[in-house]
Amino acid sequence: MPLSPTQLERHARHIVLPEIGGVGVAKLAAAHVVLVGMGGIGCPALQYLAAAGIGRLTLIDGDAVDLSNLQRQTLFTPQDVGQPKAEVAAAWVRRFDPELQVTALAERLTPDNAAARLAGADVVLDGTDNFATRLLVSDTLTALHIPLVSAAIGRFQGQIGTFRGWLADAPCYRCFVGDAFDAEDCDTCAEQGVLGAMVGLVGSLAAMEVVRAITGFGDDPRGKLHLIDGLSPLWRTLRIAKDPECKACGGASPAA
Repeated sequence: MPLSPTQLERHARHIVLPEIGGVGVAKLAAAHVVLVGMGGIGCPALQYLAAAGIGRLTLIDGDAVDLSNLQRQTLFTPQDVGQPKAEVAAAWVRRFDPELQVTALAERLTPDNAAARLAGADVVLDGTDNFATRLLVSDTLTALHIPLVSAAIGRFQGQIGTFRGWLADAPCYRCFVGDAFDAEDCDTCAEQGVLGAMVGLVGSLAAMEVVRAITGFGDDPRGKLHLIDGLSPLWRTLRIAKDPECKACGGASPAA
């Protein structure tokens, strides 16, 4: 699909990047990205994904805006307190770029609805704060053969990884965290605290990994987990091995 004059002007700084170019911008405009969680990670990620011209966005979050969110969830204002996060975020997208298609789902993912909500996406960004949802998203996407960008934050630390567990040489998120724990046992920002600017950093990097997954610029991220320590500051990249006994992807085929 050719780019419109408005798109050509709006995305000119991406078009002049050889690693993205007009072809990459067209891929972004044709892409469907689902964001699971419109909290601290989802807010900055959505802003940069919308700015990149992702043509279709689906926002999933069952929570409402709370006053304590405003320290780090930069899309929301005091006037939004009590309103569904997904709907407030979708309204921002419509104001920011009316040409983008955006759908708000003010609900939680469950084993009963996950496949239907995530099917058809080109990439899914998971910024949720509990293992139960993260594993549900990962297992569902592995079965659907959809790339997952997973991002998490706590205190001054963040982590980001891109997972394609259906590939024979690539781990899924379950390979990384395993399943020998209580899936509901996950520290929250309310319990541990979180630096607002750190959330912005991790959310922006997660958006970059979504753009990478769609356009293919740079190195292949499969099997890599990026760890960011805001106290030091320090960035480390770890290699994650595929678990041959993983119940989600252990029998994955070599098909792309």
